[in-house]
Amino acid sequence: MEHHISVARTARYQQLGEISAATRQLWLVVHGYGQLAEYFIRHFTPLHAADPLGTVIVAPEALSRFYLTGTAGRVGASWMTRADRLAEIEDQDTYLTHLLANALAGCPASTRVTVLAFSQGTATVSRWLARHANRWRPQQLVLWAGDFPADIEAEKARQLLQQLSVALVSGDQDAYVSAATLQQQAALVGQHGATVTTLSFSGGHTLNASLLQQLHTQAMG
Repeated sequence: MEHHISVARTARYQQLGEISAATRQLWLVVHGYGQLAEYFIRHFTPLHAADPLGTVIVAPEALSRFYLTGTAGRVGASWMTRADRLAEIEDQDTYLTHLLANALAGCPASTRVTVLAFSQGTATVSRWLARHANRWRPQQLVLWAGDFPADIEAEKARQLLQQLSVALVSGDQDAYVSAATLQQQAALVGQHGATVTTLSFSGGHTLNASLLQQLHTQAMG
């Protein structure tokens, strides 16, 4: 018979910039399957460099790490698999909620928060944010090369997405997210009241520096 026990766990994250009274923007950026935060956050270095005092980037790393090939070599991390899925979702919720609270504690009340998730991370952050939407929402949600899970309860989805600025992004050569899929996602989040922008670039399943800069500029208002 299967049982569960809760244990203390050390999570790691990467950060660009120091949170202070000068922080105007906080970006929580969530990597995809098989990635590590220390490499993922490098994509956001130009955003911090453009506003070194005002923009802080925080990149949590998924709790499950593994060798990408065989039993040695490069290591990646995964947010979840189908094994013990519900427990994984609970652990993600505890982790991300604590990390965000810790970051916001040092920010001015006027700090604008952008949550950006890539690939596998999009489902993780969507479920997490939907759980807490009646108490807190970011100013901007970016779902890049991923999806908003269809299994999120309609009422929770509405609480999260109603009048929320949501950007859906994918490359025109992305093997996982086609142009049709992007439009289907736009229709789904739009049904729940989001203010949706769809963005595309020439490329595959990756981030794009120019669009990141565009999103950062828009978030600065």
